[in-house]
Amino acid sequence: MSIDAKRLKSIVGGSAGNLVEWYDWYAYAALAIYFAPVFFPKGDPTAQLLSTAAIFAVGFLMRPIGAWIMGIYGDRHGRKAGLAVSVGLMCAGSLLIAVAPTYATAGTLAPAILVIARMLQGLSVGGEYGASATYLSEMATRERRGFWSSFQYVTLIAGQLVALGVVLILQIFLSEAQLEAWGWRIPFAIGAVLALGVYILRRKLAETASFEAMKPDRRQSSATNLWRDHPREFVLVAAITAGGSLAFYAYTTYLQKFLVNTSGFDRQTATVVMTAALVVFMLAQPVWGHIADRFGRKPSLLFFGIGGMIISVPVFSALAVVKTPIAAFGLVLIPLLILAAYTSISALVKAELFPAHIRTLGVALPYAVGNTLFGGTAEYVALWFKGAGVESAFYWYVTIIIGVATAAFLMLPETKRTSLIYED
Repeated sequence: MSIDAKRLKSIVGGSAGNLVEWYDWYAYAALAIYFAPVFFPKGDPTAQLLSTAAIFAVGFLMRPIGAWIMGIYGDRHGRKAGLAVSVGLMCAGSLLIAVAPTYATAGTLAPAILVIARMLQGLSVGGEYGASATYLSEMATRERRGFWSSFQYVTLIAGQLVALGVVLILQIFLSEAQLEAWGWRIPFAIGAVLALGVYILRRKLAETASFEAMKPDRRQSSATNLWRDHPREFVLVAAITAGGSLAFYAYTTYLQKFLVNTSGFDRQTATVVMTAALVVFMLAQPVWGHIADRFGRKPSLLFFGIGGMIISVPVFSALAVVKTPIAAFGLVLIPLLILAAYTSISALVKAELFPAHIRTLGVALPYAVGNTLFGGTAEYVALWFKGAGVESAFYWYVTIIIGVATAAFLMLPETKRTSLIYED
């Protein structure tokens, strides 16, 4: 097999695993509106969503731990080894949700099992991001790193689309009562089976040249070494992640609930609108990746930062009163196409900041910190503001945190020129 064919096979294989990881992760977000009453006593719909959003945040709280443990593991034992472990944990978490008892049959044990499952998935995704970002960035050629690394978010979004697609099919063939009673379990069972298959696939991936070139005595990755040697990079990655992750979760996973809970659309219509918008968002990733290869990373990052600050409040305000699905689709596309300038290269920019011996941990840990504090709490903060009667405050909150990320973008070097990924 030629070097180019081997590289392409590795990128495709790593991306396929990433798709399954994020399918399982987003299945929870997409199905929360159905299983919230199953795990929590019936009452106000917003209160039930707050409970499931809190458990969603628990998964994020485990991300820094997963990033720390598996970031070190990936730097010491190899990128593909970290990828295999992360998808194995996701398989276990998804299977546990699929078979979890309801509140009616197990009482408080039911939400406790849900918490444990989300903890496993949080550990998995915490390690997955750094391993996947590092693997794809190291496997890509220098001239096309933006394009190829953009497939991390292509597959991430594809995982979300598959989850939404499964939900849409279930909505067509099952009644609302069936979905709330047992239909919501089906996607988690599918995810567990797919994750098992990808675990086998990832065990057979090629290792990256960057890792293989490292001498064994250089494989001493640790959080102490990361903070001691790269404190500026740590803070910058956490800051840009805060704005990027909050924007991403505000305009993808939370927005489906927003269209139901605030805009007033039925669940199926909201799912269709978000599915269509996410297809366009996914296809925009390689386009923005190519632009970053040609013109540099910082122009794309600043386009997102400045654009995100300008449009967040107007778009959310318009979506709150939108009347038709077509209008909602058009409004959702505005922030998503701006956000794609960031998501397409966010992982690559982080990977290019760190040397090989600490790259997986350097990408994963500060990302997990920023993502946990702002991405993981996005839904909870939004619903809290809604419950307090000041929902519009969330729109300004998103704007401010994107502003923090924009300040960090300005402080970044142009990593297209200063990349620490040397091998082709």
